[in-house]
Parts: sequence; structure tokens; C-alpha cells
Amino acid sequence: MKHVKSESTVGFGGSMTIKNMGIQNKVKAIGGKVLDHGEAQSSEEMLAIAEEEMLSDLYLCSSNSITLDGMLVNVDGIGNRVATMSFGPKKVIIVVSVDKVCKDEAAAFERLKAIASPMNNKRLEKPEYENPYLKTGVCVDCHSKNRICRVYSIMKRKPMLTDITVVIIRESCGF
Repeated sequence: MKHVKSESTVGFGGSMTIKNMGIQNKVKAIGGKVLDHGEAQSSEEMLAIAEEEMLSDLYLCSSNSITLDGMLVNVDGIGNRVATMSFGPKKVIIVVSVDKVCKDEAAAFERLKAIASPMNNKRLEKPEYENPYLKTGVCVDCHSKNRICRVYSIMKRKPMLTDITVVIIRESCGF
């Protein structure tokens, strides 16, 4: 919260970990503006908010996995979170729970397929996101027009012009 001032804009990248921490209410309580594309009522509104998040004073998100040597490995459906993590906001804080720590890049990608993507599919269980996973319960690397696994990113080092802090929480939360 030390990065939030009255009238700060704070973007939220769809993290259940951060949502469960109640940070949005804390931002509102001190007069900050919450930007959360997940609360949009339409696709158009979601896109407009996601674009605002890219230029926010502070962007809070999570990573789908982090390797023992510090690589952040992520997957998105639209790409807004992975783009905003690496460029745009004045400050980015990435919160990662200890259950997302993986031995190496291969294990991180396996975690995306076995845990992160299925859990996000379940969380986003809406007609516009229907895909084979919702019927089989298993990621099948589908070609569905509603596939949410589309944009992958590996951050090996902090981008040169982005102020990023990674916080690892020593408990299991989010997915």
C-alpha cells in the first residue's frame, strides 16, 4: 500500500491471490481508482479497462509459475496481463504463492497445463469461454475459438524500463 496515494490508479491483473487479500477495498478507502477488467460488464468495457491498466500508477498481478532460478512463466488468453507485467505501469508488483514455485522451465510449463489453465477455465466458466476442458476436465491443447491458453511469456530478467517487485508468499493461495 505504500505505493498507493489518493487518486492513484491501480490496475489488477485477474489474480485470485490478490483479490483474496482485499487490496481493492484498501485502495478505494484511501481514494485510489481501482481498474479491474474482471469486473467489466461487456467485452468492450473489459478491453477499455485492460488498456487503462497498462498505464496505471501501480499494477498488481500474479504469475502462473516461477522457477527456482527466478524465471516467471505465464499464459494468458488475451495477453493483457503478460504485456502489462513487462511494460506500461509506473510500478508492477507480482505476487506469487509458494505453490507456484517450479524446479525449471519445463516444470513451469507443465504447471500451466495441469493447474493454472484448468483452474482459470473453471473460474471463467461462462458461455464465451466454453472449450473442451470444461467437458473433459483435462487440457487437450485444443484449437477451440474459446481457448484461454494463447499468449505465453517467459520473463528471465526484469525488463530494463519497468519497475517490478516480485513478492513470494509462503502459503498456498490462488492458482
